[in-house]
Amino acid sequence: VNPKVNAIVTLIPEKALDMADVADQALGRGEQVGPLHGLPIAHKDLVLTKGIRTTYGSPLFKDYVPDQDALIVTRLRQAGAITIGKTNTPEFGVGCQTYNEVFGETLNPYDVTKTCGGSSGGAAAIVACGGAAFDIGSDYGGSIRLPAHFNGIAGIKPTHGRVPRTGHIFPFGGTHDSFQQLGPLARYVEDLVLLLPILVGPDNIDPAIVPMPLGDPSAVDLASLRVGFHTDNGISTPTTETQAVVRAAAEAMASLGAPVSEDRPDGLEQTFSIGFRVFGADGNAVERRLLRDAGTEQASIVTTGAALGAVELDELLADLYSVRSRMHAYFEQHDVILCPVNAKPAIPHGTTRFPDYSYTLSYNVTGWPGVVVRAGTSPEGLPIGIQVVTAPAQEHVALAVAAHLESELGGFEAPPI
Repeated sequence: VNPKVNAIVTLIPEKALDMADVADQALGRGEQVGPLHGLPIAHKDLVLTKGIRTTYGSPLFKDYVPDQDALIVTRLRQAGAITIGKTNTPEFGVGCQTYNEVFGETLNPYDVTKTCGGSSGGAAAIVACGGAAFDIGSDYGGSIRLPAHFNGIAGIKPTHGRVPRTGHIFPFGGTHDSFQQLGPLARYVEDLVLLLPILVGPDNIDPAIVPMPLGDPSAVDLASLRVGFHTDNGISTPTTETQAVVRAAAEAMASLGAPVSEDRPDGLEQTFSIGFRVFGADGNAVERRLLRDAGTEQASIVTTGAALGAVELDELLADLYSVRSRMHAYFEQHDVILCPVNAKPAIPHGTTRFPDYSYTLSYNVTGWPGVVVRAGTSPEGLPIGIQVVTAPAQEHVALAVAAHLESELGGFEAPPI
């Protein structure tokens, strides 16, 4: 399937088969094996993979072969997963569509004229095609949840502080550190439930990661959850079909006896403007630091922008924490938020309207966990996802709700490719 979508950009069949032989031999010896033993996986081309080309989608790194693995790669290998290759991403992961000058464009398996999203677009496309069991995405403003939505699969952005970012192109630190999380993409919610415990927990390198407990989705009493939903965030109005999917999800929860109300968090409409201002507040210093660390001064992906002065930066960060505080008050009356993932299903290549992406960025601003699962289909036959958001450290609740909606509203449907 890969030649039809251009999702895996570095394929390692010989190494993968060697790892599979080792896995078979372990089974033959009756050894205890991990929960992912023998599963073929891909890795987004923004994470280090020892001995496997890692380009970050950039001409500057088109021949770079790291001498170490990212922490998530190590944990997945220890659980028994077998790497088959690296998946396409926009250069340095900066973008909501998956294109770069090294490997070109990744196509949507439901309609090749449409984008697969970004920045985990290659990951989502190959998982949707069945070419890999799963991949791990990285999410700064929606880069796990948006591709899951566009490609009709499941994905989770965990709580900030849950999964170490050690070995990812954008490491910890900087003015927008709290926006970034890593999390799995798979075809079904039960796969996310399997994968998340393998990824979480401190590595004593990423200082933002804390040992927060991870609950059991099977223990969640869905009927007791206080559910809030909104079909419009006051920033960008979604398509009629997208709004209908959210209402169908709300009805599916109400049918269990859960109290459901149409209500959105206070301050939600401010999160988009604040989030984008925080991204540019450092004058692209993060990107420049990445290039310096790589031993080059070539500008590449770095865009122009003036860094804020100390007073302006302080005011912006005060606004950020103020809106976070106002948003948190929502959980005094609710346990779950149901809302769109994006204002539209997959759009044509090269077209972007940034306010449409505010539905994911809002929950990078807060750092809350969010799960996406397919819950409907557009008139053109494109997947429409539902976003399930909960309070910090309540991933098990989001996963339990997403699994119920998956069973009630359809979930994954194999694409034509």
